[in-house]
Amino acid sequence: MSDNDTRKNGEPARDEAVEKELEGVPEEFLNDAGEAEGDGDGDGDDKGDAGDAGDAGDLNEALAALRADLDAAKQDVLYARADTQNVRRRLEKDVQDARNYAATGFARDILSVADNLSRALDHVPAGLREDEQARRFVEGIEATMREIEKVFAQHGITRIAATGMPLDPNVHQAMMEVPAEDGQEPGTIVQELQSGYMIKDRLLRPAMVSVAK
Repeated sequence: MSDNDTRKNGEPARDEAVEKELEGVPEEFLNDAGEAEGDGDGDGDDKGDAGDAGDAGDLNEALAALRADLDAAKQDVLYARADTQNVRRRLEKDVQDARNYAATGFARDILSVADNLSRALDHVPAGLREDEQARRFVEGIEATMREIEKVFAQHGITRIAATGMPLDPNVHQAMMEVPAEDGQEPGTIVQELQSGYMIKDRLLRPAMVSVAK
């Protein structure tokens, strides 16, 4: 078989120097050597493909691990942000409560002063009010009582309605029960024994009352 025939069959042409070296070598040996080279090239390609596949698998695993770490970091940031907001809200509420109820202890102590002034005014005889000097003294007590009520209002302290109202255990404390009169519903407050007060939306002191039974 000539070089021209080989080229016509699509096989690669050999170098002239190689042809001289191979003169006298049987053709079947030359064919076996060519096939062996071809097989060797195929094995190399397979090894290269396997290496590329392994590298791609490692890369995918690394990317998956990074995504998992990123998701975990996002969750941690969200939790930390939520905790920070909750702490901020609690602090704001504590500050607001401190402002609203800072006078609670002082107001509770002053209530006894208001109680005494109220009792004094309730027990002033009608005749004493007609006396000029006594009347001025009584008016002074009334002015003091009005000033206390004004200061209470400025700090959100209000008196609890009692007489004629249905008993509310949240703001009223029943001290005694009395027979109901005509037209009175059981559980109606018939007398206020001691005034009750609220400070903002909190109970400062319950009203002590007697209730119809």
